[in-house]
Amino acid sequence: MRYLILPLLLAACAPVAQAPAPSPSPADPGACGAEARQSLIGAPATALERELILGQVRILRPGDLATMDFVPERINFEIDAMERIARIYCG
Repeated sequence: MRYLILPLLLAACAPVAQAPAPSPSPADPGACGAEARQSLIGAPATALERELILGQVRILRPGDLATMDFVPERINFEIDAMERIARIYCG
């Protein structure tokens, strides 16, 4: 009986394989409205003051810290060191 319990105890201690966490899928360029605003690239950052943007918006300047969370409905505006819009994307 002793020899039957030992394998059961060892099996109970074995690590359980877990499925890998799903990685975020690439954002649909139209999900947040980024595609419609690509004409703003190269414009001064102050151009965003004239834009009516409803929903989640994030403006990132050089040196800004940003979370790595992925929100498909959020529009991101990257501003370069010259205070011009460098990139517009969802996420």
